[in-house]
Amino acid sequence: MGNVAASLQAFGRVFANPRVRNVQIAGAGSTLGIWAYGVALPVYAYHAGGARAVGLLFFARFVLAALASPWIGILVDRWSRRRVMLASDFVRCGLMVAMTVVATSGGNAYAVYVLAVASTVAAVSWIPAQAALMPSLVDSPDELTAANVVGNTISSVGMFAGPALGGILLALSGPAAVFALTAALTFWSAVFVLQVPADPPPEPGEQPDILAELTAGFTAVVRRPALRVVVGLSGAQAIVDGALEVLLVVLALQLLHGHNATLGWLNTALGIGSILGAFVVAALAARRRLAGGFAIGLLLLGIPLALTAAVSSLAPALVLVGALGVGAIFFQVNSVTLIQRSAPNEVMGRVFAFLGMLVLGGMAIGSLVTPALVTWLGPRGALIAAGCFLPVLLVPLWPSLRRIDDEAVIAEEPLELLRRIAIFAELPEPVLERLAGGATAVSVAADQIVVSRGEVGNHFYAIASGKAVVDLDDGTTRKLGPGEFFGEIALLRNVPRSATVRTLEPLKLFAIERDEFLTAVTGHGPALATAENVVMSLLPAGALAG
Repeated sequence: MGNVAASLQAFGRVFANPRVRNVQIAGAGSTLGIWAYGVALPVYAYHAGGARAVGLLFFARFVLAALASPWIGILVDRWSRRRVMLASDFVRCGLMVAMTVVATSGGNAYAVYVLAVASTVAAVSWIPAQAALMPSLVDSPDELTAANVVGNTISSVGMFAGPALGGILLALSGPAAVFALTAALTFWSAVFVLQVPADPPPEPGEQPDILAELTAGFTAVVRRPALRVVVGLSGAQAIVDGALEVLLVVLALQLLHGHNATLGWLNTALGIGSILGAFVVAALAARRRLAGGFAIGLLLLGIPLALTAAVSSLAPALVLVGALGVGAIFFQVNSVTLIQRSAPNEVMGRVFAFLGMLVLGGMAIGSLVTPALVTWLGPRGALIAAGCFLPVLLVPLWPSLRRIDDEAVIAEEPLELLRRIAIFAELPEPVLERLAGGATAVSVAADQIVVSRGEVGNHFYAIASGKAVVDLDDGTTRKLGPGEFFGEIALLRNVPRSATVRTLEPLKLFAIERDEFLTAVTGHGPALATAENVVMSLLPAGALAG
């Protein structure tokens, strides 16, 4: 009940802010359109050119989107984010209108394919632009967290509501009707984005070497064994995901002898499974060891797919495809957290950009080779082969995957201490874990000076036990005890220490180095805002030492 109440409160805070509310409503329209369209497009391609056409179309969409992703990421960081979202919406809306006209008039299917590829590339920019814009729209760090909760909920609901809506329209009319619906939903998104206040483009700053910027994520993955394993398996999973785009059509129309709506129901089962999986993952969120959940996700993405080869009716197929949805959530949540724990903070964004390219490329490969696999092995053989791929690949890599958990030792004592400090309260858990892991335990005897006024500040200090006193120039003092901290002013303001801190009794501290502190705090907007508020509110009263 507590989690339900907290979720309802999060929704209330988000929808009370009109700026955030408009973006979330826009996201609902965009998400519904994407998932509904995802049902209609493979059906249209299958009827126009068979499984080969479906595979080639998805290959072209994913490859071009993958190639565009890093460049679009740079665009999002240089243009107005609102303008990028509007451009994406209006371009996609126009393309969907054109697809509707061509499909309704019985025009050339290749024209629809070209328009579909262009729409996929245009859609790549919407989500990163939304994520980058959101911090400037909220009124508090808590509201930003709530906005992300609402956004993830909308995405999860869209995973089954969109395909269900698309499947109903397919049954009643055909793919052209779903294209028209997608155009309307994308226009809906643009209407609500237009109501969001204009944001200025980010400051351009120093222009780095573009090639180095684009390849930094790849370099980090290659150099770190943990990242190689997780990102590599994520790429393998993407191949299966691409194959699934074709195999669900084959399952629905060939093995189950269904109609257009059958594919819609299978996609709906996939979405419902992901919702159920989200509840399970949420219940296990506090666990420290993630390799097991990651492996479960891979197994659930493979074994049920192989078992669909044995079904001949819709009901068991829905159950098995629903299990794929559960596996997708297990895999996604655990893989993202493992990468966050393993990737250096300064290149983490580009690691995820590289992962995005790899995922889109893997989906392209999967969608391309699957029609040949169906021809070679038959529909049931292709399902078995695709379903066994991930479990077979997992067996030799399991020892390496387990080592990631073994190496990710969580420093429990400093972690609990840092959690209680306001400056770090808004930091994501993986960032906080890295800070705690890098913290150095320092013991200082009674009546000793820890930092002196005027010296260079190289560390942030958190007090685990004991007491200290801050001596200021005006002769006033302030006592510090367990859970309190000092040293942040010199780091945040880049000035010498503003006061002297000495021990009143033996003191146990955890020290965080300057670069690690600044990277964590200044790289996270809500945490930086909180830190500045702490400094501004307490420094004049002599409460902190720099």
